[in-house]
Amino acid sequence: MSAERSGGGGAAAAAKMESVALVAPVTALEFAGDALLAGTGPEVVAFRLSGGGQAAAAGRRSVLREASVQGLRAEPGRGPGGGAAVRVAAFGGRWLAVLAVRRGGPGGGSRLAACGGGAARELGARVWEARWAAGGRLALALGGGTVALYEWRGGGRWLRRASCGGAGALRCAALAGRAWARLALAAGTAAGTVVVWRAAEAAAPRRRLRGHRGAVLALCYAAPRGLLASASEDRSVRLWAVGELGDGDGGCCLLVCYGHGARVAAVVLRGPRPVSAGEDGACLEWDGGGGGVRRARRGHRGALRALALRPAGGCLATGGDDGGVRLWRPRRAAPEAAAAALGAPGRPRAAVLAGPRRVLALGEAGGLAAYEAAAGRWVPVLPPPAAGGARGALAAVPLPGGDEALCALAGGDGRLLLFALSRPGAAAGLRLFEGAVRGLGWAPRPGLLPGATAAALLVSGPDGEMLWLDVAHRPGQAPRAQLMGRYLLPLCKQRWHTCAAFLPQGGLLVCGDRRGSLLLFPCSSSPGWAAESAGSADGGTDPGGEDSGSGSEPSRLLCKGALPLETPLTVLFGLHGKTGVTSVTCHGDYIYSTGRDGCYRQLRLRGQQLEVLRKHRPCKGLQWIEELRFTPDGDLLVLGFHADNFVVWSSRTGENLHCVPCGGGHRSWSYCSSPSAEAFAFIKCGDVMLYRCEAEPREQQVLLASLHGREIACVRRLGAVEVPGHAALNIFVTGSEDTTACILALSEGSQAAVPLARLSDHISSVRALALAGPAGPGDEGFGDEGLSALLFSAGGRAQIECYRLLCSRDPASESAVACQVIHVASHRLDEHWERKKNRHKLVKMDPETRYMSLSVVPGTSNEQLPMPWKFLAAACSDGSVRVFGLLEATQKLVLVAESFHHQRCVLKVEAFLHTWAGGERRHLLCSAATDGSVAFWDVTGPIADAADALCREEGEMQPLALGAPLLTVMAHSCGVNSLHVHETPEGQYLVASGSDDGSIHLCLLEVALGGGEAMAGTRLRVLERVARPCAHAAHVTGIQVLRPDLLLSASVDQRLTLWRRGPGGLDALSTTFFHVPDLAELDCWEVAEAGRELQYYCVLCGQGLEMLHGTAPPEPPPLEAHQ
Repeated sequence: MSAERSGGGGAAAAAKMESVALVAPVTALEFAGDALLAGTGPEVVAFRLSGGGQAAAAGRRSVLREASVQGLRAEPGRGPGGGAAVRVAAFGGRWLAVLAVRRGGPGGGSRLAACGGGAARELGARVWEARWAAGGRLALALGGGTVALYEWRGGGRWLRRASCGGAGALRCAALAGRAWARLALAAGTAAGTVVVWRAAEAAAPRRRLRGHRGAVLALCYAAPRGLLASASEDRSVRLWAVGELGDGDGGCCLLVCYGHGARVAAVVLRGPRPVSAGEDGACLEWDGGGGGVRRARRGHRGALRALALRPAGGCLATGGDDGGVRLWRPRRAAPEAAAAALGAPGRPRAAVLAGPRRVLALGEAGGLAAYEAAAGRWVPVLPPPAAGGARGALAAVPLPGGDEALCALAGGDGRLLLFALSRPGAAAGLRLFEGAVRGLGWAPRPGLLPGATAAALLVSGPDGEMLWLDVAHRPGQAPRAQLMGRYLLPLCKQRWHTCAAFLPQGGLLVCGDRRGSLLLFPCSSSPGWAAESAGSADGGTDPGGEDSGSGSEPSRLLCKGALPLETPLTVLFGLHGKTGVTSVTCHGDYIYSTGRDGCYRQLRLRGQQLEVLRKHRPCKGLQWIEELRFTPDGDLLVLGFHADNFVVWSSRTGENLHCVPCGGGHRSWSYCSSPSAEAFAFIKCGDVMLYRCEAEPREQQVLLASLHGREIACVRRLGAVEVPGHAALNIFVTGSEDTTACILALSEGSQAAVPLARLSDHISSVRALALAGPAGPGDEGFGDEGLSALLFSAGGRAQIECYRLLCSRDPASESAVACQVIHVASHRLDEHWERKKNRHKLVKMDPETRYMSLSVVPGTSNEQLPMPWKFLAAACSDGSVRVFGLLEATQKLVLVAESFHHQRCVLKVEAFLHTWAGGERRHLLCSAATDGSVAFWDVTGPIADAADALCREEGEMQPLALGAPLLTVMAHSCGVNSLHVHETPEGQYLVASGSDDGSIHLCLLEVALGGGEAMAGTRLRVLERVARPCAHAAHVTGIQVLRPDLLLSASVDQRLTLWRRGPGGLDALSTTFFHVPDLAELDCWEVAEAGRELQYYCVLCGQGLEMLHGTAPPEPPPLEAHQ
């Protein structure tokens, strides 16, 4: 990147800022030979598609200077497969450049290179479309309805130009023909009309295609078929029969397609069928016959902006505002979500899959039947009443190494039948309880050798008793059962277990109950007793008979007393609400639980206690999560119910892999997945329904990971993690309007951002972030390989969330960094209001209050406080400045003080610490509002009083008053959008602010004691004020004091300016153009390396994310230094 404007000679050259990494919306896509090119900001990123494996990044190159790449057009007939380079025209705004895709990239793939004479140049008019013409020239569609033939080589010159009057305001264009005489243009206008004319006959349009009710945003013309597809902001796609573009006067509309939920931004033609991408994040393939949706592809987190189709192979590529690029490989056939009725005998009560091709059905009369998919018929397994009562329960677990499965059948009389599916006649009949069996399920047992034919069965009965049985399969004989443990569930209305898992650490069992609680029990490996069936190996005893095993049942009931009744070590009561826990899974060092509340929890074992780390809601609308499955390739599959559909949702791609209409989860159902097929069985309308899908490779591949679906509102740098063999990885936290916060790693080497974790606890936008106590290698209380910090996030709906972040190196992972997130505490003002006493006498807070800015009060951890409280200051849209206290050990976040001094929206807040020579401390606070005022507070007293009150009242208190500010400065004439406080070596404070009117204000303050009194006697004195009106052409939304003589400011005008503070005010050293529209925030840090000059880095966020760096200019000599 280049400095546009500079002053100060050599100092300006040293202060030049350069782009290090950019994450921007993807606005253009194109297939060029064996490469896929993506335009993101001014850069083009290449992905290698050849080699038979997964697509991989092949490099990136900055192509345009000050414009985003809006289109990429590869020259047809050339490609790396033929040994020649592919020339690609890149255009955006008024800029045009030509680059080449050559052989010789990483892994033998493609690489981007400069094309002789194709350097970026400004043409003087907006380029709407480009097409390769005869002789390697470019045909261009320009603003104002102009068609031009351009020779881009040799410095660039215009060969022919023609302008069509009456075209109107253009929004998109499509070109056809290679020679000037046959060159035709179709242009979409803001009025919703598609205008067609020839370049050689440009006096008037040849055709006007009408039908859209909004601006036409995209066009695609297929010359062999004579079809033109148009996409509009009226959310429709239309297909037109136009023949050869530019000939004739007609043109009829063949198809009108409605299905998008927002504007349609791009369209291509796959044969006679249009494929469109919309701002609703969906890529829809339309049926050419009736205009319905033939295939829907979803996965992006935001609006789609770009779409490309590879003619050879039929691959689709999509890109959008989330900065992600996805490749969609063609499938043999679209998966059908239709389930077939199997015609189950009798009236089924429960359905269980014993493998993807076998369904077990338990009838109301107690009989058991099996459906073999290969034979297509039902086979009776056990005659009624095998279940032994009206309340029957069935569970099956496949055994390794074949089609065999162990089955458990329990009834309302407390009996349990254990049998192998191949020999149901050889069953072990046990009488476990006097009452009905309430819960029945198999649990994976860690530590078993591969191929082991034993499994653990957990059975719940009346009065909250749960038994653990180890069941061993014996070919030709009845299974052998051993009682391993007895457990007592906590007292509640629905007192039975729903799921369980043995921890790999050994000696512990985690189970979830119907009340939504998670329980931890001790378990030992010593068996209590063994029981075998009374029948012979050939099944001489009828398990459904009245006298089956009846002679030994009383003794078996008495044998249970040989084992003690264990109580839980840990009870997390109602963790998943009142609807129950649905699954418990162990993966890595963590435990995951799911429930019908639409969330899953991540937990860890500390000692013999369960500790909840965080709650995660994987996707919106998933009200019921049944199970989590971790795949070998690192994906997390979420099984659950969205409305009345069963879905399998992929966390990596953000799409539904399967969606089966079944009527909801409040019915008997079963899901089974294997390398060959996936199956889902459920009961509906008195029959068993079966959905099967043959396994095939994933259709979607993520080439660039998605960050946020909407604008990034705030960013903070956590630090850097050094990983051997990798460039320095900077860890950032971003908050967005899409209600999520993201922890990501940004590499200076690959210039790619990789999300490490997403935080989805907010119910509204995340507008502010703050970090407390970042610790790194060598710091007290931390290791040598990572980072640790407290993260505060806040935004709409007056909500604050607090997390503990732990980032460490992990060379085995794709990002080389692992991030552990622990949810510490949360606070919402409306919930705080509901807990207030006598709240009817007070004015209720506005539930729409937004937190605009956060700042951690520094130095409180070193205070002589009764408990280690941390304090957080917040700027609020309701005109208040609030201070919160956090006690991490008890996970409490409490409102401790507030003030409504500003009486208008407070936009920014900044806390700083002043220490006198004697060690006395003052906690100071700076707040700025929409009227341009900046107020300064001494919060030392309120913090001390709040700490005492919290200690006395055990974490609950009424908010204190902050009192009157020490000083108020009218710095600007309108809202203050950026604020920073910097301490000088002399112990003074430089306060910099930027405003809506583009001005910058500097204020130098001195802290003193008035009258020798403590606390209330703190005084602030203004030593100097400097103002720079019209420093930027738009809002100044980012400002940072780097040194007492250096200031960095950034504005919505996309200019980053470095200022020198001198005796005469502020002088601009350099101005750099950056590529993040709608700038929201700026964060800076410095890096000092041995033997090198001091480096300043900054990160900018808005519609994207960009990191820049520059070398610090030398400090002025003492005579020139500002006093």
